[in-house]
Amino acid sequence: MKKIAIIEDDQAISQMYRMKFENDGYEVETAENGKIGLELVEKMKPDIILLDIMMPEMTGDEMLKKLRDEPWGKNIKVLVLTNIGEQELPKSLSTMDVLGIIMKAELTPRQVSLRVKSELEKIRNRVSNQETELV
Repeated sequence: MKKIAIIEDDQAISQMYRMKFENDGYEVETAENGKIGLELVEKMKPDIILLDIMMPEMTGDEMLKKLRDEPWGKNIKVLVLTNIGEQELPKSLSTMDVLGIIMKAELTPRQVSLRVKSELEKIRNRVSNQETELV
């Protein structure tokens, strides 16, 4: 079962996505800020993280920098899930290997789920292709 970590301070949004992804067959864990989120992903080792940017205690970009500094966190896939405009996004995101930026207000949970599924399939296909090349 694929694992998703949702790091989001708005509990209503977090729970809405948790329910959607669990109904779609994923294992889901949530955290309400970057500090707790970093601890969560270290234990959980998710296949993908949905990461909000504007959060208390530790922002999403601060969490992502710390994640990328850890050997175990360098390759975890991250989709930024935010409502701040592109111009307001931290410039550092462009250097921290994110899969993309999803504007929460523009997509339904179903559309976000389809995007996550697509990204996970791309990862699986890359792994399958690498394994085939090794044989």
